[in-house]
Amino acid sequence: MTELILPDAALLTGWRKSSYSGAEAGSCLEVLDGHPAGVPVRDSKDPHGPAVVFPAAAWSSFIATLKDGELACHG
Repeated sequence: MTELILPDAALLTGWRKSSYSGAEAGSCLEVLDGHPAGVPVRDSKDPHGPAVVFPAAAWSSFIATLKDGELACHG
C-alpha cells in the first residue's frame, strides 16, 4: 500500500472528527471526505502537522474491520 503524506494538513479545509475517535477531548482523528487522492487523516491536536492520505479502498476496508469488531481499540 502506498500512502501520500501531506506536510501541512491545515492547507486543506473541511476536516471532520472521525466517529471512531475516543471520547476524550484532544484524542481525535480527523478525516477529510472527497479528496481526489484518497482519505486524508490527521491528529486533531496538531492541525498544522502532517496528514496521511490512505487509498480509498484501504480506508474502507479498515472501517469495515472496525465495524465488524475485529479490531479492539484500547485507550
